[in-house]
Amino acid sequence: MRRITRLWSWRGGRPAASSSPAGGASKNPAPLLSSLGVSSSLFADASNFEQRFVEDYGQIETTVNALRTLGFKVVLTSGSFDIIHEGHSMYLEAARQFGDFLIVGLDSDEKIRTRKGESRPVVPQMERLRMVTHQRGVGLVTLKHTHHPKWALIKAVRPDVLVATEETYTEAEIRELEAGYCGRVEVLERMATVSTSARLREVIQREMGNPDSAVSTVKSGSTVKSGSAAKSASPRKKLAPAGRTRS
Repeated sequence: MRRITRLWSWRGGRPAASSSPAGGASKNPAPLLSSLGVSSSLFADASNFEQRFVEDYGQIETTVNALRTLGFKVVLTSGSFDIIHEGHSMYLEAARQFGDFLIVGLDSDEKIRTRKGESRPVVPQMERLRMVTHQRGVGLVTLKHTHHPKWALIKAVRPDVLVATEETYTEAEIRELEAGYCGRVEVLERMATVSTSARLREVIQREMGNPDSAVSTVKSGSTVKSGSAAKSASPRKKLAPAGRTRS
C-alpha cells in the first residue's frame, strides 16, 4: 500500500497537467468495446446516465473483463457523495489518475440511514448517482445496498487499484484486500475543507438564528405548543370557600 498525501504540484492555484496518461490503453476504445458487447458511450464526454448506471454486479463484471481484454487499468472507489461539493470532485479526479477507467460505488439511501441516521441522506440516491456521472473521469456508477455481502462490489470488480479515504479500512483489512481482491489499495486524505455533515450543521444553526426562517418557525411553533400543553396540563388552583353572610 502506498499512502498518498499530495497528488498535484500547484501552479497559480491549479493542478499541473499530467505529462502522460495514467494507463497504457488506447484513448479511443469505442470500436473494440462495441465488438466485446460493451457500450462505447462509457467513454463519451456526455454523462450518458442510462449507460453509466449499472446496478447488476454481474453486468459490471462483464464490462470489467472486456476492459481488461483491451489492456485497461480499472480503478474502484466508493462513498455516499451526499451534496456534491469541491472535495468530492477533487477526490474523484484524483482517483481517476490511478488508472484508465473509474468505477464508483454509491451507498444506497438505506445504507446511509443505517450509518448516519434518519435525517440523511439529504439528496436521494438516484439524484446522487446522476450527479456523480456528471463528474469528470467517472466511467460507471452503481449502488451498494445493506443486503450486499461484505466487499461484494470489490469482489465483482477486483480492481487493479482500490481508492479509499483513511478511515475506510484498517491496516489488516488493506492487507487482506491486496492479498486476494485487488492489485493495491491507495489511501487518500480527505480533500474537503468542510465535511457534508459539518456544512449541514452550519446551515441549521444559521437558520435557527434567523427568526424568519422555516427552521426557526417550526422550532418556535413547537415551543409554543409545548408551553401551552404544559400550561393546560397544570392543576387548577382551588378557589377559597366563599365567606358566610350574616342574617
